[in-house]
Amino acid sequence: MKNVIRLFYNHRTLISEMIRREVFGRYREQFGGLAWSFLNPLIMLGIYTFFFSIVFKARWAGTIRESHLDFALILFAGLITYGFLAECLSRAPHLIISNVNFVKKIVFPLEVLPGIAMGSALFHACISFSTLILAQIVMSGSLPWTIIFLPVIMLPLMIMTLGFTWFISATGVYIRDISQIVGFLLPILMFVSPIFCPVSAFPERFQPFLFLNPLTFPVEEIRNIVIFGNLPHWKGLAIYYLISLVIAHLGLSWFQKTRSGFADVL
Repeated sequence: MKNVIRLFYNHRTLISEMIRREVFGRYREQFGGLAWSFLNPLIMLGIYTFFFSIVFKARWAGTIRESHLDFALILFAGLITYGFLAECLSRAPHLIISNVNFVKKIVFPLEVLPGIAMGSALFHACISFSTLILAQIVMSGSLPWTIIFLPVIMLPLMIMTLGFTWFISATGVYIRDISQIVGFLLPILMFVSPIFCPVSAFPERFQPFLFLNPLTFPVEEIRNIVIFGNLPHWKGLAIYYLISLVIAHLGLSWFQKTRSGFADVL
């Protein structure tokens, strides 16, 4: 892990510049420009609030909160977390393939490309979380102090996502079908996670298996600290950190082992 930290620290200027180019490049030549990164989550939150609080009158099982508007916030928190992971993984299969010019440059640190993609996804996730926090203040008139633990919950998800992205991006150079596999798996990850309902709503015999989904723990914990005002589950968080570090190590090892053949295949 020290090598990863050193890698990103040594190339921090390059990474930050490329993230900036990615973020601004996405909205280049659009009338709304960067404002769309703020408008999109606001529009989505408005849609969730309308349909789930007015049309469906949905309630979140197992909570004592009475407002139907809370369901929209709870759902939005889960979808932000999923959106971050999905954006990174959906881009991963083509990450190296679409940057052939960097592969040809021996001195370019290809290992940072997944970090750049993740940085762009993290920017949009931060905008969405800001929208969620603002909506929480407007709708409930307060904000739980436990929100300070949000970075602590997001960090292992980022580390794990980085590991998955290293593995998928390297494999995608040799096996082009992996993009189809990722596209098939992402909706499964969404529905087999507590995004639309709590873990307790699933049949009891299936609940332990939900935690094999990398989304389950962060989705539950982010809701706990941002919306319900509960402290993180420290033991679970420690285990999640450990698993994230292992996945990141394996992903980077696979990337470094296979990168020598990138130029020959591309």
